[in-house]
Amino acid sequence: MNEWITHLRIALADERRAVLVTLAAARGSTPREAGAKMIVTAHTANGSIGGGHLEFEATEIARRALAQNGSGAWLVRFPLAARLGQCCGGVATLLFQHFDDGASEWIAEIERHALDGTPRALVSRIAADAALPQTATATAVDETPLALEARVAVTKLLTEPAQTPVLTADGGWFVERIVPCDFRVLVFGNGHVGRALVQVLGTLPCSVTWIDEREDDFPASVPANVALVATDAPEDEVRRAAPGSMFLVMTHSHALDLELAAAILARGDFSYFGLIGSASKRAQFERRLSARGVSAACIARMTCPIGLAGVPGKTPGAIAVAVAAELLQLRANDASVADRRAAR
Repeated sequence: MNEWITHLRIALADERRAVLVTLAAARGSTPREAGAKMIVTAHTANGSIGGGHLEFEATEIARRALAQNGSGAWLVRFPLAARLGQCCGGVATLLFQHFDDGASEWIAEIERHALDGTPRALVSRIAADAALPQTATATAVDETPLALEARVAVTKLLTEPAQTPVLTADGGWFVERIVPCDFRVLVFGNGHVGRALVQVLGTLPCSVTWIDEREDDFPASVPANVALVATDAPEDEVRRAAPGSMFLVMTHSHALDLELAAAILARGDFSYFGLIGSASKRAQFERRLSARGVSAACIARMTCPIGLAGVPGKTPGAIAVAVAAELLQLRANDASVADRRAAR
């Protein structure tokens, strides 16, 4: 996912300059995978490349560069055991990239690419005078002014099942995918559970639309990946949602829950539909939906109660964690199936 680009936009709007730190290559045991990112400004840090001493050192390097008006892109190699005394024992190669508020149009372009569904690579030149990273598609890579090593890396990344970022052997280029945002969650309801859930989803690589009739009840601030929709016709948001979206219904009204359930089940192209409630609420909704002519097979796709089994507690926070875990588990299962299909 590309939530880092949103956080970079916010960081530049707030402080005008930032350093994007990326785990460009990971050998052996490292605390995060290649591609993990954090954004460092003079006063803040967002995201994580693994925490601990590695992240502390990276933050210090980024802030020294900001204080010295540094520019361009550069690599720093960290043998975790020898240099930092970390138990992981692997080697982490970090890419540091300086950005300023002149990157606003470039950021908007990357955000558009993340939504249009076309697989693209983001190609960064690693040099003191490096310009903004370029984008390339597998079909148009030869038309993009890149070195041969970078073009080969783009083709490999976009045509093979694995999506692991590539640091070229000469250390001159870093290539990663701009992954289309297909983890879309619509949350209907601004009650205690809805609020807790949105906060948890705000820490995950997903796009969240939070819908409620009560505009004044939304909190003053929400996570960067959350869009607020105040509307008297929430069913319209069901119809506008992209195919493959995940729906969570937890409004203040059972009658509204029923209307939303009927609208979601009528679509049929959702990847998940969860309705908050007990087994008795499910039985009641099954009867009412059946009376409306909704088939038993269709109703069976409704998840109620919601949340990963085995997570204890009925507090809003516990339910939010259980639901987020359920969504992550479903996505992991879907990715596993997709990988097996691609390998055939």
